[in-house]
Amino acid sequence: MINVSQTVISQYGNSPTLLAMINSMNAAIDPSADIDNFYRWIWSVDDAQGFGLDIWGRIVGVSRTIPTVPATALEDNQFRSLIYLKALSNISIASSQAINTLLTTWMQGRGRTYVNDLGNMEIKYQFEFLLQPFEIEIITQSGIFLRPAGVGGWMVMFTPPVFGFKGMTDAAVPFGQAPFIPEGNPYAVA
Repeated sequence: MINVSQTVISQYGNSPTLLAMINSMNAAIDPSADIDNFYRWIWSVDDAQGFGLDIWGRIVGVSRTIPTVPATALEDNQFRSLIYLKALSNISIASSQAINTLLTTWMQGRGRTYVNDLGNMEIKYQFEFLLQPFEIEIITQSGIFLRPAGVGGWMVMFTPPVFGFKGMTDAAVPFGQAPFIPEGNPYAVA
């Protein structure tokens, strides 16, 4: 420590034996490297890796493993993104404005993304770009994305320009690929 005498309480400050032991340990142990490593690998979310990110995941209430079949384990950068997303979700309310802020912050620089209130107790998450598979799993399986109680959620992604009609066969691509919500949507938000 830099000034070990400040860490000794006054009742032991005049004990030559205790002071000799403390000074001897202080000379043998330099905690500054451990403190720097603790900050770098655990405390700083931007720099944390592996175990440090797992600790942050427990703090904000999210797991590295997305409960899909089979289970998906996120890599460090993906999990870091999820930790930030969950932290923002934890302090947000379930309003359209808050959800839009959550989406645009998480998908910054990827393209337009927003939530629509469809009425009849349903909302639609819309992405004007294609999501990576782990992002789809986060949106549909992790429970992070806010929805008011009793409100159903749908997710739609497409890359503009898009034109198509529901019910068209795959032979008529790009028809049948439009951003309309099909019945039995596989991207229902849990």
